[in-house]
Amino acid sequence: MGEIVRVVVDAMGGDNAPGEIVKGAVQAVTNHENIRVILTGKEDMIKAELSKYSYPQERIEIVHTETVIETAEPPVAAIRTKKDSSIVVGLTMVRHGEADAFVSAGSSGAVLVGGQAIVGRIKGIERPALAPLIPTKDGVSLLIDCGANVDARSSHLIQFARMGSIYMEDVLGIKNPRVGIVNIGAEEEKGNALVKETFPLLKQCSDLNFIGSVEARDIPEGVCDVIVCEAFVGNVILKLYEGVAGTLIGKIKGSMMQSLKTKIGALLVKPALKSTLKSFDATEYGGAPLLGLKGLVVKTHGSSKAKEVEHSIYQCVQFTEQRINEKIKEHITL
Repeated sequence: MGEIVRVVVDAMGGDNAPGEIVKGAVQAVTNHENIRVILTGKEDMIKAELSKYSYPQERIEIVHTETVIETAEPPVAAIRTKKDSSIVVGLTMVRHGEADAFVSAGSSGAVLVGGQAIVGRIKGIERPALAPLIPTKDGVSLLIDCGANVDARSSHLIQFARMGSIYMEDVLGIKNPRVGIVNIGAEEEKGNALVKETFPLLKQCSDLNFIGSVEARDIPEGVCDVIVCEAFVGNVILKLYEGVAGTLIGKIKGSMMQSLKTKIGALLVKPALKSTLKSFDATEYGGAPLLGLKGLVVKTHGSSKAKEVEHSIYQCVQFTEQRINEKIKEHITL
């Protein structure tokens, strides 16, 4: 068994809290021996959920908090005024070295603001970036940034590319990962002002395997391993990706139940289809790490169920064991 990784989980964040969050934490400690989970939130509610399961009790701890930051609250004001919230307390534990990572399905704005204000940025990192893994034909790609920096500069995108490359090589084991910048065409002269300014700078980065522009239609094909963009573009790609995948899966399942003939066909292709659909299930890949902070912060979907929470906790183990933050410090020019 490896070194114990301590993960704080915001038990009150998300549409399905605390039930699915607690369930995901229980599954993580039950299936993975070197994880210790610290649940932040209302103790009575968390205990009520934990009482439903059998699990190694010494590896789940509860830290009681009085308040919850709601999704609709202004993030900056909430972080400043709700010091005893499940998000602020969890982030503070990471800052003080009382935990190795923090996972939340709660307010994205509060997690982003709190991550920077409480945990803090690595020296030399201009902006942290949200970087989810998205499924492709042959595996996964890292989309960076998808929500943290709507108004990014070229220097930010260069750092995103470097952090993304480190993550893909050390966590996913992809040697010399291919880096592409999202554009509206393959030609270098195309794109908006930000893309035109960033493209030649990426070409000059000898430490990156830059392959040029990537059009949105080519992303599902897996043409590159690190997809670089500012957050507005990244968030649109991510949400459209999730929406189309969900719609297609629903249509496929519906069409297979239309008649006796299609039901028989469904039984014959079920094993192969199940494997294929699973590879395009975003919950299999956990949440989005906020790369560039002094400690690990992972934001999961607000609608996360237990499986996604569990896999987000596993992400924290890989991130910690591979010393991603230390490698980012080593490779980012100060």
